[in-house]
Amino acid sequence: MQVQIVTDSTADIDRDTADSLRISVVPIYVRWESEVFRDGIDLTPTEFYTRLVQDSSHPATTQPSPEDFVKAYQASADSAGIVSIHISSKISGTFNSARIAADQAATDATPVEVIDSGLNSAGLGLVVLAAAESAAGGATFDEVVAEARRAAEETRMIGLFDTMKYLARSGRISPARGLAGRVLGVKPILTFRDGAIVRAGLARSRTAGMNRLLKSLEQMGDFSEIIVSHSTTQQELDDFVSRLNELYPQRVSHVFEMGAALGVHGGPGMIIVAGRCV
Repeated sequence: MQVQIVTDSTADIDRDTADSLRISVVPIYVRWESEVFRDGIDLTPTEFYTRLVQDSSHPATTQPSPEDFVKAYQASADSAGIVSIHISSKISGTFNSARIAADQAATDATPVEVIDSGLNSAGLGLVVLAAAESAAGGATFDEVVAEARRAAEETRMIGLFDTMKYLARSGRISPARGLAGRVLGVKPILTFRDGAIVRAGLARSRTAGMNRLLKSLEQMGDFSEIIVSHSTTQQELDDFVSRLNELYPQRVSHVFEMGAALGVHGGPGMIIVAGRCV
């Protein structure tokens, strides 16, 4: 029996990749006025971003319930154990929901380990894929847990946002700060520090933002693997990944389209990069 990997939809892992590595993805809920959608199931990224820019109302996200995780764990009750890896507990209650569910679902025959990645989006995805590849290779439960924790420690993440508009609409920054950012046209660059999102800089233009993003990655060190998650145009994505490949040949393993979980706060035009340090 293989160890089962569970995560949440903030990891931005697409369905084909999840299916190929037997990753169970529990969706975040997106609430839009009276409507409720399951991220990535009832609402695709294309549908989400189209509505986001057209609708005057702003959506909110809600963490999965403990019952959602119990169902996911029960579906894997015949595995060699369940390693459940999630978005940073400092920015979401998802980890706590998973931990409550684990207390209910774990047995001697099927242990459940819940891991706070301290990351989200591409960073979380990188940790989840490392654990899933370890499990697919026949690693034991304890070995998969150790690999997931090691990957979380070794992962660095940074991202470029096109605007502060959606950060303000979602309440992540003050309306005044969001308005000032829009007036000045600055592009925020954000990273993670000790499980929390922090500002890494501001760029005056999109081109400057891309340059700053790549420069910041170089300063973080060398990487054995890189994942990109995005909500930008295909042309801009292709140009950026091409430049990334020049810096880190054959290190970009996956490019994922960003779902609603982070899109609610960042909107279109985001590029998030996560790398595992050598």
